[in-house]
Amino acid sequence: MASHIRRREFIFTLGSAAAWPLAARAQQSAMPFIGLLNGQSSTRPLPAFRQGLSEAGFDEGRNVAVVYRSADGDRERLPALAAELVRLRVAVIAAVGGDSSALSAKAATATIPIVFTTGGDPVESGIVASLSRPGGNVTGATILGSMAATKQIGLLRDMVPRLETIGLLVTPLATAAAITASAITRDVQSAAQAAGIKAVVMEVNSERDLDTAFAQLVKQRVDALVIGSFVFFSRHQDRLVAFTAQHRIPAIFITRDFPAAGGLMSYGADNRDTYRQAGVYVGRILKGDKPADLPVMQPTKFVLVINMKTAKAFGLAVPPGLLAIADEVIE
Repeated sequence: MASHIRRREFIFTLGSAAAWPLAARAQQSAMPFIGLLNGQSSTRPLPAFRQGLSEAGFDEGRNVAVVYRSADGDRERLPALAAELVRLRVAVIAAVGGDSSALSAKAATATIPIVFTTGGDPVESGIVASLSRPGGNVTGATILGSMAATKQIGLLRDMVPRLETIGLLVTPLATAAAITASAITRDVQSAAQAAGIKAVVMEVNSERDLDTAFAQLVKQRVDALVIGSFVFFSRHQDRLVAFTAQHRIPAIFITRDFPAAGGLMSYGADNRDTYRQAGVYVGRILKGDKPADLPVMQPTKFVLVINMKTAKAFGLAVPPGLLAIADEVIE
């Protein structure tokens, strides 16, 4: 079954031609038709989305059909992909993988229900009017990446003796990303100042900027690095892991993917649970609930993951207290 689903994802990502036969079948059988707009290239969280759908009583291929559209991390493609899903007359759009997906879907339709996942504050980004009463045709779930920033600095202080200078990578190019970048920068600078730590903020909007940022971080001799919760950094995760390994800079990201790929550690909301919650909301909307009446779901669990192999390679002795509170230790 899993291999069948992966083939289906691949086929549906190719373009609209592959979607029309599915649309016809869905209409003939009166099966609800979901459009999944993914701003990222990763499909790893999608099983959690399907789990949420299943919890709400819907299983792909049995009583619901899904067409997948992925921007592969290129947010400029999202408006056209969102418009395509609107033309397909889907019952619900699941806009996952960041603010840009949600904003593109919202710009494409004011009538089709939209359920989003995002790492930022959807109120500040203009996605919804408020968390408790989102209003309109949009609701969803957020991991509120900026909420984790202060705790991330505390974890790095525990991990790194004599932490004096900390780096922060943010990506403020798009309007929504700029709002999230501002919130994370504010929180990191405030926490660093309170701890007597110098903060070096690097804005990265392209691969060339990434090279420049790396050079500046080395020049500034940062003792540790906070990587903001942006799609761009997820796309360039391998380069971030390689850079931090080469210069032995302890770094923390928001999702488990980073330490799983060889980075030092991560701390943030459970991303998979956010996708699961979005799946539940899509199911509830298919049953008749209105997005305006569904509060935006916020994280209830934050996860700490530590890669012990990387810590040893960096010459770091992980404090027992840190190990005790870790949700996962990668050996």
